[in-house]
Amino acid sequence: MSKIPLLGLTLNELNQVVKNVGMPTFSAKQIAHWLYVKRVHSIDEMTNLSQKHREMLNTSYEVGLYAPAEAMRSKDGTIKYLFQVGDKQFVESVYIPDTERATLCVSSQVGCKMNCLFCMTGKQGFTANLTTNAIINQIMSIPESSLLTNIVMMGMGEPLDNLDNVLKALEIMTAPWGFAWSPKRITLSTVGLHKGLERFIQESECHLAISLHSPIPAQRKLLMPAEKAFSISEVVSLLKNYDWSKQRRLSFEYIIFKGINDTLPYAKEIIKLLRGLDCRINLIRFHAIPNVDLHGVEMEEMVKFRDYLTKHGIFTSIRASRGEDIFAACGMLSTAKREQRD
Repeated sequence: MSKIPLLGLTLNELNQVVKNVGMPTFSAKQIAHWLYVKRVHSIDEMTNLSQKHREMLNTSYEVGLYAPAEAMRSKDGTIKYLFQVGDKQFVESVYIPDTERATLCVSSQVGCKMNCLFCMTGKQGFTANLTTNAIINQIMSIPESSLLTNIVMMGMGEPLDNLDNVLKALEIMTAPWGFAWSPKRITLSTVGLHKGLERFIQESECHLAISLHSPIPAQRKLLMPAEKAFSISEVVSLLKNYDWSKQRRLSFEYIIFKGINDTLPYAKEIIKLLRGLDCRINLIRFHAIPNVDLHGVEMEEMVKFRDYLTKHGIFTSIRASRGEDIFAACGMLSTAKREQRD
């Protein structure tokens, strides 16, 4: 019988574990410290637990930390990690080092239901939600784990479609008994699932990024089928109910596609859509994916678009393009690996 991983359990869940095993209540905090601060690989390393209690834990539990299956390194320092999370099932994380930052892009699902036209992960369809163990393991198992300054939930999957496990992972990252990170170090990206969005805003203080990609509903629906159920106008109306001027940051992600959404009339529509909302925009260069007739634009066009938005009151930045020589688009490496196994 397979053992239950301790990694990915919250303090409340660890309290239940020690209760089930018959250990003292204070043991839960000790275990959390070993897992998330000391980062041990085995229960036997938890030396302030008695030998008897370690043996009791070992009967049904394990730490549950496992290494990536593969890694691809880019000439710009970006590293894409591949994790096996089931039979022929893989997810990706991307380590992105910068001068003063080291960011990890983390996945939340195997595949995705959203089926955005420009996303390789969506072409896989949806297979499974990642457990909290599988989410936290991406952060803790890479060699660069201790160097990380930021986490972005922008990898494979829609985080709000796996909200219970994502919120537990965020609790582990930010709680004093966990990583004790500031919520300012973490950003969650979503297409804008309404029910999950409200719950995330109310239960987490982490930054929020909304996938926009077009301010025109009919066009956004072609790019992002989720627009049918979760319209961007309704998302913006919901967001206006909250104060974004204080600790957390609200941003909108906008991939610029040549001949699709790259002209100034689209910038004007963005300004109208977001008027009155304290936010910023991240312009993103498109990474081409197979069998999709979408193309990126030259940097000159992105700068023109950025400058127009900034001039009209929306702080806008161009996200640096990284890892183009290593299956840059999210989902490409896992798709290739899955096809190789089939």
